[in-house]
Amino acid sequence: MSELNTSDSFRNETFADFTNEEAASSFREALSTARDMLGQNHQLYIGGTWKDSSDNSTFNSVNPSNPNEIIGTFSRGTKEDAEDAVVAAQNAFTSWSKTNYIDRANLLFKVADLMRERRHLFSAMMTLEVGKTWPEADGDTCEAIDFLDFYAREMLRYASRTDEVTPSPLGDDNRLVYLPIGVGAVIPPWNFPVAILAGMASVAIVTGNTVVLKPSSDSPMVGKMVTDLFIEAGLPDGVLNFLPASGPVGGEYLVTHPAIRFVSFTGSMAVGKGINEKASHVAKDQIWLKRVIAEMGGKDALLIDKDANLDLAAESIVLSAFGFQGQKCSACSRALIHKDVYDDLIPKVVSLASQINVGNPENQSIKMGPVINENSFNKCNKYLEIGKSEAELLLGGNNLDIDGGWFLEPTIFGNVLPGSRLEQDEIFGPILSLVKVDSYSHGVSVFNNTIYGLTGGYIGTRHLDDAIVDLHVGNLYLNRKITGALVDVEPFGGYNMSGTCSKAGGRDYLGLFLQMKSISERALPK
Repeated sequence: MSELNTSDSFRNETFADFTNEEAASSFREALSTARDMLGQNHQLYIGGTWKDSSDNSTFNSVNPSNPNEIIGTFSRGTKEDAEDAVVAAQNAFTSWSKTNYIDRANLLFKVADLMRERRHLFSAMMTLEVGKTWPEADGDTCEAIDFLDFYAREMLRYASRTDEVTPSPLGDDNRLVYLPIGVGAVIPPWNFPVAILAGMASVAIVTGNTVVLKPSSDSPMVGKMVTDLFIEAGLPDGVLNFLPASGPVGGEYLVTHPAIRFVSFTGSMAVGKGINEKASHVAKDQIWLKRVIAEMGGKDALLIDKDANLDLAAESIVLSAFGFQGQKCSACSRALIHKDVYDDLIPKVVSLASQINVGNPENQSIKMGPVINENSFNKCNKYLEIGKSEAELLLGGNNLDIDGGWFLEPTIFGNVLPGSRLEQDEIFGPILSLVKVDSYSHGVSVFNNTIYGLTGGYIGTRHLDDAIVDLHVGNLYLNRKITGALVDVEPFGGYNMSGTCSKAGGRDYLGLFLQMKSISERALPK
């Protein structure tokens, strides 16, 4: 049997303290190293071979702080390339699915160790490719390491489970085993391009499945870096196939392919709904129903009661609303404030948000960078105009001309009406809506009056126990910010149109990528 490469229990990675000059100096060196990696050409990785796309088409990943700067030029996979990747994954599944589970877990432990060694390099590349500040990028990399480490340990736990069944009254030996299910399409987002990508890919791989990984076109560079780590760690050919491609290739061809057994997706509600609908169709020669594991965003809120600590409330709102430019599916885009404290809380929120400096996040002092791309920039501007016409502008509301990047001011609108576009639509940018509510029960009604149900929070004391029951979200936070879920501490996933509540980073997650076999053995007579 293979040797187990772990002895300690799972612990979350400790975030870097960039007030420490040694840590700050290391990050600056990583930024320099990352810059040396820019501007290169990158191929597809299919069946253990790096190759150009079948039609030699390419696309550029650019720096959102300076869109004229090319992070890298990537081969754009075609349907033919996607077919090759699926076939390669099918071929690899035969042997990988039978690989000892300890070997699969040890592979993830090795990838985690490699990422720890290059932690700042991964974070620095995210600063360049998606505009994350130093702490936001570091948190992303830490979460990726946590996913790798945790899912490896969970594989060991699943494989060693022996006590699930009641002893047979017939004297049979009954047991359960958990088996991989096949080839999966893994379609991660750009906003946590290391953590979510590494988590989605690694959980499928450690459970014995093989994958076709289609990274976001806004963050293929860090996806390629994660792929490189798996290769360096010794992953067999065909188990992970790296396929940068257009949306139709990933979201339609792969999703509807009869050999694809499951689709793991994180992204917008519109795309997630489409994937779920397409995956539900049973293609010719397909002998299973595809599983869809989806996380699709939110319109998250903090409910502030009349007895809330207003300094805590202001800090929680601002940290949740403007971290990574509001581009988190868990971001607070609505603050529902009891009318008795509304006027007192607003100056505190505005004061804190006004202290957020915006600029190129390569600068350590910057607290907010650019939004991800021109489409996002234009969408945010549309909602700025809506807000100016329908609500009260309290802060911001403008674009910032910095190196041609996609920069916006942190923006706060007050007196936003329940049911309005600002209050209902997922904007995915640095735009916060403040809503006055008449009572706790009115706040609950507004809180739940959305198609989403991902994260949310309550700040106060009067209705703490009520909030646990009343607020319909998958991740509920009491008297704190609503972002920053930690692996195995706060398993993450939501209700309604926020997805399938699959709870990434939780004890139930591996089961989504496994199928249980019940075995009953009767002893032969001697």
